[in-house]
Amino acid sequence: MRVLLDEDFNNDILRGLLRRKPDVDMLRVQDIDEIAGAHDSEVLEWAANESRILFTHDVNTMTAHAAERIRTGKPMPGMFAVHQSLPIGQVIEDMLLIVELSREGEWEGLVIHLPLK
Repeated sequence: MRVLLDEDFNNDILRGLLRRKPDVDMLRVQDIDEIAGAHDSEVLEWAANESRILFTHDVNTMTAHAAERIRTGKPMPGMFAVHQSLPIGQVIEDMLLIVELSREGEWEGLVIHLPLK
């Protein structure tokens, strides 16, 4: 699974996930010159072009842009909206399940809110 972390994503979660699974194919928006600081719709377009599932804490505007992509039939490899109030350990566990057990294309066209239930 190819992952993209939005600019606002908690780096403690990133570090915790990489400690548990160092081989995750994960990029951060702020590390990619062409989308660092870009509008949400541009980040989603880049993620779709690169077949990367997006994880974001922006549960309002980013989810709205993702829903618009889905509604208009644009490619959307999937997005996970992670509320910032969730415990870091719980988010890491959910992300581990997602990256370890997901099948390619499983999240296509979906916006999922963590925690997993």
